[in-house]
Amino acid sequence: MAVSLVKSFLEPPIDVLEILRYAGQKEKTSELDGIITECLEEAKPYLTYKVCYAYLPCEVNGVEVMLGEKKLSSISLSKNLAGCEQAVIFSSTIGIGIDRLIEKYKAIAPLKSLIMHAIGVERIESLANSFCAYIKKELALEGKKIRPRFSAGYGDFKVENQKLFFEYLESTKLLGLTLNDSYLMSPSKSVTAIVGIYDCEGKEQAQGCKACVLKDCEYRR
Repeated sequence: MAVSLVKSFLEPPIDVLEILRYAGQKEKTSELDGIITECLEEAKPYLTYKVCYAYLPCEVNGVEVMLGEKKLSSISLSKNLAGCEQAVIFSSTIGIGIDRLIEKYKAIAPLKSLIMHAIGVERIESLANSFCAYIKKELALEGKKIRPRFSAGYGDFKVENQKLFFEYLESTKLLGLTLNDSYLMSPSKSVTAIVGIYDCEGKEQAQGCKACVLKDCEYRR
């Protein structure tokens, strides 16, 4: 197991438009705005922003990636990590509280449950982005840059690889994360990913949705 580091973040800025997008709503109405405000006020005390991470050596040979002591085979991952000799893997979560609020309103107020879900997605994505921004700033001091974060389930990097993060990181001990037999995490609003590290003269890659091969994703911009 790699040396696991833990970092807590302050609340990232809230993007209401992203919450609406994750809720599948195209237009902001006064009713939705009121519900979002109400849900945010209720959810905030239950949200935490914690990340567990570790640095690992990385080597790409064709479609095979050697990450630490693990050999992985993935065309998508090998493209993402091409030119990287090091990577950081991380687990992040905003805690179990939001899951309980989603469940609380599922039967009695479905729209509030949907908004709580959307808030959870926006919050965990913002946390993952905040961590990547932190790593990017730290590595810039060493003359290095980072690749877009890459998670199990992207492209041909199978969701079964989710267990990799639990093998390398003390995610259960440090963050309270668990993984079931279907490779789903609890708390559900959690993200794991690999971030390639390369020297500044290396070629940058597209970010966000432009870098993702999931063309039919419901959240694609």
